Amino acid sequence: MNKELYEQGQKVRREVLGNEYVDNAAKNTTDFNRPFQELINEYVWGTLWSREGLDRRTRALINIGMLTALGRTEEVKIYLRAAPNIGVTKEDVREVLMQTAIYCGIPAALDSFRIAEQIFKEMEARA
Repeated sequence: MNKELYEQGQKVRREVLGNEYVDNAAKNTTDFNRPFQELINEYVWGTLWSREGLDRRTRALINIGMLTALGRTEEVKIYLRAAPNIGVTKEDVREVLMQTAIYCGIPAALDSFRIAEQIFKEMEARA
């Protein structure tokens, strides 16, 4: 493991997903899944999300679209909750989901629309 990339990944992961999410992931780390958590921090957050080519907002919007296409609604929730941290608006999410409806299918987009409505209501209730 590259310690420098791991630490950079932790920093970026916290900035995007928030301390609560990262702290919960750390609490749920076991000897079995520790190598996977290290991989996520080092490569996903320390390498990919730290690249200069795209800003964090764009990366999150791309992820919402790809995760919708893959039917990974639990992962979509993560990026919806992170949206305020990186400048993603409800309107941005709606447009990404409209795009996925055409290119990935109505059922995939419908699932993510439902999830987005739920997450946005939760977030508004907390505010």
